[in-house]
Amino acid sequence: MLTGDNEITATVIVRETGIDRVIAGVLPASKAVAIAHLQQQGQQVAMIGDGSDVAIETAAITLMRQDLNAVVDALAIAKATLRNMKQNLLGAFIYNATGIPIAAGVLYPLTGTLLSPVVAGAAMALSSITVVSNANRLLSYRPPQH
Repeated sequence: MLTGDNEITATVIVRETGIDRVIAGVLPASKAVAIAHLQQQGQQVAMIGDGSDVAIETAAITLMRQDLNAVVDALAIAKATLRNMKQNLLGAFIYNATGIPIAAGVLYPLTGTLLSPVVAGAAMALSSITVVSNANRLLSYRPPQH
């Protein structure tokens, strides 16, 4: 943990969180150098700020509770969201890969079947409902317990 806090405060935080290494009294420029060094070593680095206005405006994620587990929860929700997006893209690809040729009349020489505009419109609406319903599953997502 790199922190601008003094040694005493940093030690208390380290003890409560189980972090095994701390460097206290670090200025922002030194933090940036240390983070860049860790990233060059191939390590993944997360920076958690204290909620100052500058941190909130520049952050990719702003957590609304004062609990370090919120970071883990945010990452879990992000993974679930990405998985959901991939499911929706795969579903849309399959739908379009089968639906467009049928709408273009590929079955006509074989079966004499043409896709009615009413059926095509209903299928498109069903596709949208499926994507929205799948995305709405995220509303009930709960990150794993710590």
